[in-house]
Amino acid sequence: MNYKTLAEKALRGEIPSREECRKVLAVPREQLLDLLAAAYMVRKAHFDNRVLLHMILNAKSGLCTEDCSYCSQSAVSSAAIDSYPVLDEESMVEGAVKAKEARAIRYCIVASGQAPGSKELDRFCRAVTRIKSAVDISICTSLGFLDASAARALKEAGVDRYNHNLNTSRRYYGDICTTHSYQERLETLRNARDAGLELCCGALFGMGETEDDITDLCFSLRELNPASIPVNFFHPVPGTPLEEVRYLTPLKCLAILCLVRFINPATEIRVAGGREHHLRMLQPLSLYPANSLFVSGYLTTPGQSPQEAWQMVSDMGFEVVQEVSGETAVRY
Repeated sequence: MNYKTLAEKALRGEIPSREECRKVLAVPREQLLDLLAAAYMVRKAHFDNRVLLHMILNAKSGLCTEDCSYCSQSAVSSAAIDSYPVLDEESMVEGAVKAKEARAIRYCIVASGQAPGSKELDRFCRAVTRIKSAVDISICTSLGFLDASAARALKEAGVDRYNHNLNTSRRYYGDICTTHSYQERLETLRNARDAGLELCCGALFGMGETEDDITDLCFSLRELNPASIPVNFFHPVPGTPLEEVRYLTPLKCLAILCLVRFINPATEIRVAGGREHHLRMLQPLSLYPANSLFVSGYLTTPGQSPQEAWQMVSDMGFEVVQEVSGETAVRY
């Protein structure tokens, strides 16, 4: 297959056919570098060699009523994780300072649970307002389902972006969660966008979905047109219903990243959860299709330190960029 043709189509704004998608996902090992080179053509046209870093704060852990079978914080998980209610405002502000020191462009405040209660929402809003007055950093929150009023409150407090992942295809969603629906996720995304929040919406691959599910999800993300797509690779945790699901390979993860890039050519694509676990020594190659990384770990699993990420980015000939108040101000 001529992968350069896919890159050229993406640069013209055309989408690959389903047959082309299947061929990308089934790339032979000897053609991997050709595929990565084609994805890099698209990435470079839109983002040059810039890399954006993000840092997560797990502001509320466990204590969730949902039955998401992949999640160590869910009601059906017996995983050995820390559980705690919403952190105090000072801890959230301190996390933002650390994110800035790590050269992160965006600080991601995440909370477990179906949706924030009114007191929780008030605390998040107060913390965000304090952060915005103390640190020049973009803020993304991921707090579960939002109604219109909650979305407006976050926007008014200073939140820039809201994360709510689709995770998988509409067809497969009922296989991984029964306490809420795919449609409810779409409604939260609509409420966030209507309130003026940018959308961060991504995927979790490797939960037993088919390759058609992968393609369907990539097309759904294109239709949503979020500002950012975090690409997570399922990291099985003992004590979760999917703890035995272990089939992803570094090759498959890189192929998925390339497909996401071909279908969403101008969107920030972030290599997110499971990067270190699944890509292992091939992590640097993820920068050919992706232009964004998480540093300092995830919600309940560790990750690459900022210093290691900086070195990896530099070794690959890319550069970490921080943006201040919407203007590119610092390059490393």
